Amino acid sequence: MKHLPGADPELVLLSHQYKELERIPLSDMTREEINQLVQELGFYRKETPDAPVPEEFQFAPAKPLPILLHPQAPTADGKTPPKRDKEEHPDL
Repeated sequence: MKHLPGADPELVLLSHQYKELERIPLSDMTREEINQLVQELGFYRKETPDAPVPEEFQFAPAKPLPILLHPQAPTADGKTPPKRDKEEHPDL
């Protein structure tokens, strides 16, 4: 957490390469809602400030971020393109 005086509070999610993934405004959320959001995102909450973080949570969030999964955009004709297998080349 980085406190910026005068700035609206927001949760900034970064990739392991420090690329910004998402910004979530926190101004209208209660402490309980923020705690629930962070837990749903897969972050680990330590019992005490000096407690160690388990290895499986070292690169939190440990879960995929559902808020980052955007539906596939429609094509120019307004139709949604068919889903392809990961291995399938788009030109095939």
